[in-house]
Amino acid sequence: MDLTTLARTELSARLAALHDEHGRLTSRGLRLNLTRGKPSAEQLELSRPLLNLPGPGDHTAQDGTDVRNYGGLQGLPELRAAFSGPLQVPVDQLVAFGNSSLELMYECVVDAVLFGLPGAPAPWPREGRTAMLCPVPGYDRHFALCEKLGIDMIPVPMTADGPDMDEVERLVADERVKGIWCVPKYSNPTGACYPPETVRRLAAMETAAPDFRVFWDNAYAVHQVGADAPLADILSLSAELGHPDRVFVFGSTSKITLAGGGVAFFGSSPANVSWLLGHLSKRTIGPDKTNQLRHARFLPDAAAVRAHMARHAALLRPKFELIDAVLEKRLGGTGVASWTRPPGGYFVSLDVLDGCAARAVELAGAAGIALTPAGATFPYGKDPRDRNIRLAPSHPGPAELGDALEGLALCVELAAVERLLGAGQEA
Repeated sequence: MDLTTLARTELSARLAALHDEHGRLTSRGLRLNLTRGKPSAEQLELSRPLLNLPGPGDHTAQDGTDVRNYGGLQGLPELRAAFSGPLQVPVDQLVAFGNSSLELMYECVVDAVLFGLPGAPAPWPREGRTAMLCPVPGYDRHFALCEKLGIDMIPVPMTADGPDMDEVERLVADERVKGIWCVPKYSNPTGACYPPETVRRLAAMETAAPDFRVFWDNAYAVHQVGADAPLADILSLSAELGHPDRVFVFGSTSKITLAGGGVAFFGSSPANVSWLLGHLSKRTIGPDKTNQLRHARFLPDAAAVRAHMARHAALLRPKFELIDAVLEKRLGGTGVASWTRPPGGYFVSLDVLDGCAARAVELAGAAGIALTPAGATFPYGKDPRDRNIRLAPSHPGPAELGDALEGLALCVELAAVERLLGAGQEA
């Protein structure tokens, strides 16, 4: 039933029924959580063998390094080799560091603010206010990082093909625009995959800022749940098109092995790698190479990484299918909701009737269903249309996820009917 076409009397009757259903839902005392994209316990169990690695007496890396000792700032070559292909970065231009790619993103932005980037006339703040382009809906931690460091954020609409490139190309003519955040494969939260033309335009475009950087957060490089979506190699393209230092590539094993005990990666041009290592060398003598050796033993090459991720996909695929099935059953044809059907990644993006996301999240919270705050997928937490909700299905079990989705769909419909009645829809 298309709610947007109902007469006022019909909407009022539907509202009463939905209030009764919400009351019954609230009385159940649920405690369900769809807030963050954490691996489930079953996914973490796939990496249990890591806990027994590298094993007694196994402490020597491929190049003879004793991983128990200091040094090795760039990380173990064999682990970098295993992830070179999936991240599309040559081994000697890849850095393996701590357990969090967000840490490396923060490091890069802080160093740009304090010291400047290769090719920069000065550290960012000396040139006045600086800004980054933020495709929306997007990743809240990217936005929080910019807000923390006083960098202005300029929203750019996301399309099915990635950021609106006409808008990006217009905005980079402003010299205060220093970069753009990109999650190019199974984007957070829409699941969009950048096609070759989008990648080429990002690599080729002329920018007013000589130190403009594409922050290429390839967090879901190997996280397909259906057919894989190939991604163009932006690092090679940028070099080929005359912008060798343009791209910072980030990745990690956080959603591959152990979320709290993985390895993060940074890849870029030789000049950018030297720049980053120069700064890292002042705050550490080296990363946890024992953990890196453990990972290299568990995932010795790209084929092993992909085989491991196929086991993850088998656990995640039914959850994505469940989201689509429940939302279609409860909200399909209502005219008040649409959602993405991503071929990979960790999230589904749900758009509800304008002005209803915050109310739907509030109603869900009252019923014991915790959701990512409305607006979180926009800079400063402000969704101008108040319509986007990010769903994270990975952590709950199937029964818990099903209950949360049924409850969420009810709350979305209830918020929409309230809104339609409040707008004074005529009989």
